Amino acid sequence: MPRFIDTLSDKTTYADYKYVMQDSASYSFGAKYTYAELIGDQMAPFKFKAIIEHYIAKDTDPETSIESHLYYLTPDMFSARTLRELKCKVKIGITEPVRSLFGKSKGYAYKVRVIGIEELMEMDVETKKRKNIAVMELTVSKLALMSFSV
Repeated sequence: MPRFIDTLSDKTTYADYKYVMQDSASYSFGAKYTYAELIGDQMAPFKFKAIIEHYIAKDTDPETSIESHLYYLTPDMFSARTLRELKCKVKIGITEPVRSLFGKSKGYAYKVRVIGIEELMEMDVETKKRKNIAVMELTVSKLALMSFSV
């Protein structure tokens, strides 16, 4: 279902960053979605909505955005165990140093990378802030979703 942005409005909208996409192997969710909005979206798979309600909501407020939840996710959270079982990947934007052929620093570049949920949790919040990390998308494996028992 297309979403339209009201260009006459003074409010900032994140409609372009709230999406559900799928390919043959996975579902991808825009990180600006709150879990409550995702549960209400008709395009989101029912099983993932049930997982949000039964597992992720145990330690996460439904009004929390996916972006915020993943940014502050720690390995000891129950929702982290759930996302690990779902074989989730996260698309992030990150500032990385650029080096010349001779190893000299040429400054920094902003790059987009897809990393596993484990790798994201290994970084503490200070490291994420220092590297200017932005969480852009959550990707869930269809096979893992299919085999997950609710």
